[in-house]
Amino acid sequence: MLTLLPTPIGNIEDITLRTMRVLEEAEILFCEDTRVAKKLLKLLQERHGLKSNIKRFISLHSHNEERVLSSLEPTIFEKNVVYMSDAGMPCVSDPGALLVEFCQKEGIEYTVLPGPTAFVTAYAASGFKEKEFLFYGFLPHKGKQRESELEKLLGYPFAVILYEAPHRIEKLLAELSSLAPDRTLFIAKEITKRHERYFKGVAKDLSEKITGALSKGEWVVVLSKGEGETEDKRLTQKEIEELDLSPKQKAKLLSKATGLGVKECYKILISKIENGDKMTQK
Repeated sequence: MLTLLPTPIGNIEDITLRTMRVLEEAEILFCEDTRVAKKLLKLLQERHGLKSNIKRFISLHSHNEERVLSSLEPTIFEKNVVYMSDAGMPCVSDPGALLVEFCQKEGIEYTVLPGPTAFVTAYAASGFKEKEFLFYGFLPHKGKQRESELEKLLGYPFAVILYEAPHRIEKLLAELSSLAPDRTLFIAKEITKRHERYFKGVAKDLSEKITGALSKGEWVVVLSKGEGETEDKRLTQKEIEELDLSPKQKAKLLSKATGLGVKECYKILISKIENGDKMTQK
């Protein structure tokens, strides 16, 4: 028997009684990172009296999932086996789907426990009233694929939920300032954790608030329902130049707005900055 087990996304008090019982009955534990799993079990032992008797820990993550499953004997599931993510729901922006598929093919009994997910929590906190939404997860990190995916998502007639890493949240806000300047966003930082924060507004205003140290942390971004923005609603070249962003970020936005190369836009920006400094000195 396999049980897929969600774990708290931040606050350990979000653990459920059923999760505790399953962990106490477990003999084998599959997990993304054995160190993270053992740390969680120790915290549960210290704070909530968990009595764990797990005999074997097996690392199963996105980089080794196929290899590990190809070497598994189905008889391992004659014991009480658990798979849990480092945080959140298995199979949702986390490994686990291949393990479920393995069980389906081999006729192995399995169940999935309900539990905390950041995107559902963020949508409930957003205040958006529409019942339809799309959970997308992480955008591609860079390049034309990222740009085309984001433009596609902005065209959908319902809310879209994204995950974003701390080192890319400012980039995403800059992109949205150009592509959808009138779109209302709800952004949640570090959901259920000590530094949890909520922000709501248009991308340009939020980009002025979410900078520097405040940008650190895990982010969920909810884009409100699309209204079919047209090209003339995009930021002008002058508005992009006035954004509180680095020249490199502005150059990327100007490149999309003007059709010029990023390097050429960067040179133009630097030239304007230098000329502006010279005028100030005079």
